[in-house]
Amino acid sequence: MATSYLSPGVYVEEVDRGSKPIEAVGTNTVGFLGESMMGPVNQAVLITNWSQFVKTYGDFTQSTHLAHGVYGFFNNGGSRCFVVNVGAPSSLDIEATQPAAQPAKEGEKKAEPQKQQAAGGGKGGTDALYLGRDGGPGARTGLKCFEEIDEISIVAAPGQTSAAVQDALLTHCESRKDRFAILDSPEVMQGGVDKLPRPRDSKYGAYYFPWIQVYDPERGNVFVPPSGHVAGVYARVDNERGVHKAPANEIVRGALGLRYTISKGEQDILNPKGINCIRMMQGGGIRIWGARTLSSDPSWRYINVRRLFIMVETSIERATQWVVFEPNDHRLWKRVTRTISSFLTLVWRNGALMGENPEKAFYVKCDSETNPPEVVDVGQLIVEIGLAPVKPAEFVIFRIGQMPAGGGVEE
Repeated sequence: MATSYLSPGVYVEEVDRGSKPIEAVGTNTVGFLGESMMGPVNQAVLITNWSQFVKTYGDFTQSTHLAHGVYGFFNNGGSRCFVVNVGAPSSLDIEATQPAAQPAKEGEKKAEPQKQQAAGGGKGGTDALYLGRDGGPGARTGLKCFEEIDEISIVAAPGQTSAAVQDALLTHCESRKDRFAILDSPEVMQGGVDKLPRPRDSKYGAYYFPWIQVYDPERGNVFVPPSGHVAGVYARVDNERGVHKAPANEIVRGALGLRYTISKGEQDILNPKGINCIRMMQGGGIRIWGARTLSSDPSWRYINVRRLFIMVETSIERATQWVVFEPNDHRLWKRVTRTISSFLTLVWRNGALMGENPEKAFYVKCDSETNPPEVVDVGQLIVEIGLAPVKPAEFVIFRIGQMPAGGGVEE
């Protein structure tokens, strides 16, 4: 509504003529699901350092996979995570969670308490704790607790290798479309690498093998699931290079050894299946040596491509809420185009998109062609965006041949 001027004088007005800038959303806040004998249960708690985790949930004696996962996350470059404790692990707190055993009668074998299976998530009851239930705001449990937190961009449940839990993690990411799952392989391989189980097809998750050996103050050197350490590597690469850089060929800090030593021939079997190997490289330490998602679709084969699109899509969606209920005409279309183009130009300048200039790196189309009268009449605004993401040099090939003595490159 125009301002009314009722008396003579000089008036100054602020007029918003430019586009509202889009800021990239964070990409390295992790949501961890796990079991601890200490701390709140089924409540997402923001943790920003290892000392805070110990104060809230205890150390490696109160939780095994969760504690090592969070420690590995911070040790490898992570800075922020939300932790949901689904309950005390049955193998550590069995007396508190199981009915007292009845005294054995003469001649009968004493009843042994049922313990949780090292592969993780072996019992349906344990799976249910992780899957959780949605009772609405303030009454969510397990994985459902993460529905309330938009900051999370990566989810992991260290050591949980059951099909039910891993499927739930993938489904959570697929339905949200703003986060990515890091999954663990079982600790013990049954048979050769060709028999290694693999989660279902998904472009919203990645799978890592084998478990890594780390130092535990109470038990000495132990094998732990890699997902927490890998999440830290994701965070480190995001901070140092950007989400467009594949989180691979990176040292796993804190890793002293591997549960299995993988040969090149064995990785030749695993890599095409989307199973990312962690390998001891000669002279190069223990490194993540794979960058593939679980997707069979070549367009979404690489982790960095999927996570780049998650970042771009989420950033645009959250930063263009101002468009809702604006007059849907050519003036709005131009503002939206200008806003998104400015953001994608910055993404291109940061090296996340291919092309020697912005025109070859992306396009934004929001005009009468994408918004004909029938679209406008139903209250919709459609923007078409195309990106050319950079992809990792997964196979580096040098062609070497002999040349005659004294020969050179011909002019």
